[in-house]
Amino acid sequence: MNFQQAIASGFNNYVNFSSRAVRSEFWFWALFSFILGIVATFLDYAVFADFDIWTLMDASFSPINTLVNLALILPSIAVGIRRLHDIDRTGWWLLLLFTVIGIILLIVWYCTKGTTGSNRYGPDPLA
Repeated sequence: MNFQQAIASGFNNYVNFSSRAVRSEFWFWALFSFILGIVATFLDYAVFADFDIWTLMDASFSPINTLVNLALILPSIAVGIRRLHDIDRTGWWLLLLFTVIGIILLIVWYCTKGTTGSNRYGPDPLA
């Protein structure tokens, strides 16, 4: 899956919490979210800020970044859950994001190759 396909899949399946997502789909989505967040932050500073761009910690008004984060939260949760389904884990493991140790474990799982063939969450998306 290439970058454009991953982004299209992320937005097309933004409420699909039951299928599977391959590693490339998840990591391209993460890259897209990261880049879009940086662009939105700089747009906020360019449009709404009246201070030096290098003092990034002074920002308190960021409507563009807030709208981008609100638009990406549901698709990001969905692709994260589908990625966990690809390694045959339940989506409830995503709650580990609220712990420090859990974040490390989730990153390791997100880097792990998905189960070959069908699992309880559906057919292999690479097949």
